[in-house]
Amino acid sequence: MFVAERLYTAEEFWALSAELDHSRLYELVEGVIVEMPRPGLLHGAVVSIIISVLRAFVVPRQLGLVTTESGFILHNDPDVVRGPDVAFVAADRIPAPLPEGWLPFAPDLAVEVVSPNDSAEDIQQKIEEYLRAGTRAVWVFYPKARAINVHRGSTAARLSENDTLDGGDVLPGFAALVRDFFP
Repeated sequence: MFVAERLYTAEEFWALSAELDHSRLYELVEGVIVEMPRPGLLHGAVVSIIISVLRAFVVPRQLGLVTTESGFILHNDPDVVRGPDVAFVAADRIPAPLPEGWLPFAPDLAVEVVSPNDSAEDIQQKIEEYLRAGTRAVWVFYPKARAINVHRGSTAARLSENDTLDGGDVLPGFAALVRDFFP
């Protein structure tokens, strides 16, 4: 659902964020503020597991920051600000102090959990935006299928629940069974 008819910059979107309905989620897509569907319980449970598993790997090794629904500026003119369900930013890329607003770059890893309201076209658009902006890996979780699509550059792989998800060059040494992400 589109919220406004004029084009906004990432800075204007941030300034407006205090006025937007906080019970809803929004992203800026090519300058247009778009309301995102509220996720359900299964989506939230999977996101929670992903965060827990990633933090258990990242934090003790001081590899960087794991966030949820934080805004990343992926493109300018027109501006694109996406809030992946989960993201990882490598330690050497984290600005100090942490900004209150959007990060002006793409995450190293973007994770999207597909909900029933998500269209295949919207998911593909997000994958392409992340990769074009410099995201090194995009993981797309499909809770109903209990599968994960892993996108790295121009390659993609589908993992089923008996496969192992690895961190590749983004999170070297990370490995987890796909089935462990799904309740």
